[in-house]
Amino acid sequence: MGRKRYKSKLDPIQNPFAPGAGSPPPELVGREGILEQAGILLGRVRQKKSEKSMLLTGLRGVGKTVLLNEIERLALAQNYYTVSIEAHEDKPLASLITPYLRKILYGLDRIAGTGDKVKRGLAILRNFVGALKLTVGEVTLGLDIEAEKGAADSGDLEIDLPNLFVAVAEAAQDRKSAIAVLIDEVQYFNQKELGALIMAMHKIQQRQLPLVLFGAGLPILPGLAGESKSYAERLFHFPVIGALCQKDANKALRDPAQAGGLFFAKTALAEIFRLTQGYPYFLQEWGYQSWNLATSNPITLKTVRDATKKVILRLDQNFFRVRFDRLTPGQKNFLRAMAELGPGPQRTGDIAEMLGVKIGSLGPVRATLIQKGMIFSPAHGEMAFTVPLFDEFMVRAIAKFIPAKKNW
Repeated sequence: MGRKRYKSKLDPIQNPFAPGAGSPPPELVGREGILEQAGILLGRVRQKKSEKSMLLTGLRGVGKTVLLNEIERLALAQNYYTVSIEAHEDKPLASLITPYLRKILYGLDRIAGTGDKVKRGLAILRNFVGALKLTVGEVTLGLDIEAEKGAADSGDLEIDLPNLFVAVAEAAQDRKSAIAVLIDEVQYFNQKELGALIMAMHKIQQRQLPLVLFGAGLPILPGLAGESKSYAERLFHFPVIGALCQKDANKALRDPAQAGGLFFAKTALAEIFRLTQGYPYFLQEWGYQSWNLATSNPITLKTVRDATKKVILRLDQNFFRVRFDRLTPGQKNFLRAMAELGPGPQRTGDIAEMLGVKIGSLGPVRATLIQKGMIFSPAHGEMAFTVPLFDEFMVRAIAKFIPAKKNW
């Protein structure tokens, strides 16, 4: 493993690192337990054995979307039909999921077999679309099945969605198949939608039907689910997806680089771990820039420090800035006060004191920031950023903190 001097930088086209939202990393490490649990869940549901669905929770950049994509791959390998959607603040759950359920039902209809469960599923889907007055692509026009009165036609999502899920799952069971529903950013659903989803999975589990839910969201998700339906904790596992330990973080960098003939010095790996705190998205950013700047083998501490300048610029312009630009001056000031107090969770009282206002006046802006997915409450009376390293960005974005009482 001798050292090698490069006359020029490595080919960036061959760079193995993949920074991006949901981009699969070249080496998926530290998540073996979650994937094993998901595989067992898929297998048990296939065999009509009772098991809790999974809602993954964690900060931005820990790889929740990557895990959902990998779980979908596992489901497809077990011949599941899959529904993969991402929740939006401005698009209702019914509009997101209906086209996929329609596609699944028509797919099931093509499988040879007896029974009318699939036709009934299509009839109930037609009811659902009509009752909620949905227009989703060709959904309304394409359902020429006769409606079934009294099934999923009330116009109340908490009544109709469970009935629809049961009908679709019964159709899958009739065709000896199974369905995996994968939903990213679940926290963006409103309380009614989240409640309907939980009620639907409650019915599915009670009847041991072959439909399973895998969701992902911010750390506020367990609380939202519990507030919506008190029995949610008995329906779902809530695995917490966190940063990687140093051993796994080193492996995530070292193995892809070695496959391309490049190595990291121990000091370089230690510096990247210090800077990234083990968050997978940031590991990919630092690995990507370090590869592009490498002029020696192994990658040195100096190369990592040179790469850091480029990484910070990229993060500020893309990863952090897109969230910052959605904020009002008052919201920015709230977050800047948090950053001024330092990393980690901060007491709401300390934030109010920093801003020079009464704690009660922070309620509306705090609620909006939680709704926007910028902060969460890890413990009563505390606030923390949902985006790792965002405190450092806030200091860079607003160099001097000046309390602005007029914004409150």
